Amino acid sequence: MTVNIKRIPKKKFLMPGNAACPGCPETMGMRYLKMALGDNFVMVIPAGCSSVIQGIAPRSGIYAPILNIVFAAGASAAAGMKAGFESIGRKDVEVVVWAGDGGTGDIGFQALSGAAERDDDILYICVDNEAYMNTGIQRSSLTPYGAWTTTTWTGKREHKKNIPLIMIAHGVKYVATASVGYPTDFIAKVKKASQIRGFKYIHLLAPCPVGWRFDPALTGEIGQLAVKTGLFPLYEYENGKFQLSPLARRYKDPSNRVPVVEYLKLQGRYKHLINKPEEIKKIEEYIESIWYMIDVLEKAFNPKEEARKLLGSL
Repeated sequence: MTVNIKRIPKKKFLMPGNAACPGCPETMGMRYLKMALGDNFVMVIPAGCSSVIQGIAPRSGIYAPILNIVFAAGASAAAGMKAGFESIGRKDVEVVVWAGDGGTGDIGFQALSGAAERDDDILYICVDNEAYMNTGIQRSSLTPYGAWTTTTWTGKREHKKNIPLIMIAHGVKYVATASVGYPTDFIAKVKKASQIRGFKYIHLLAPCPVGWRFDPALTGEIGQLAVKTGLFPLYEYENGKFQLSPLARRYKDPSNRVPVVEYLKLQGRYKHLINKPEEIKKIEEYIESIWYMIDVLEKAFNPKEEARKLLGSL
């Protein structure tokens, strides 16, 4: 699915004076969400930065109906809300969970997994800023290897949990990765997901200037570099078929990738390892492991294509 920029709604979604930080990727992502879905959706937001961005109740700086919910209940609350809409004949309303990495991969994972297993008709978007930013930049299971947080001040020693692959393993209808650095790609994936009945999951990389320690003007650029280095591939899994997004296909070839150090050196959270080649090498090896897994997924979920290639080589 492609997106025509001229046809994207221009109505404002976030009002002036909201409580977001300069360069906030979550406000960028929410604007793109509005552009994709128009007016016919509601949001379920577990505790996190987006809970604060709205402003002080009873007013809100976000132009959409929102249910603010506790960390652990985002997906289950959305499933119940969708059932409620269907009971009054409003099957057209898209219920969107807008949750951080902690509310997705840690505290909220049980509800997420349950909704996926039941194939509840909701769109779950993980806005992944790779730490618990709202409560003081603590590590989550999605914080990447080597990154500084207030609870990993010498650098995290584990690689991040791969939630999109876990969702694919649930056998859901649709899984995709996206980055705020590529708005039209994210908008197209949200629009596609909204046309699918059943559980849908989109993992949106959201570089945080405060927690990642970079100039707020670089949010979009860093979101793009994560893709260009091969560290965050863009792909889709739809009804049993896996494919790389057009923006990411060229980075399957390592020679086309930007050296990962160019991505790391822009972020203060990595300054302690920039001059440690052995640490950089571990991240490079991790990137190769990601692309090895993608190669496995392409073969596993596109067996007919693999068979054609094999027959063509005989």
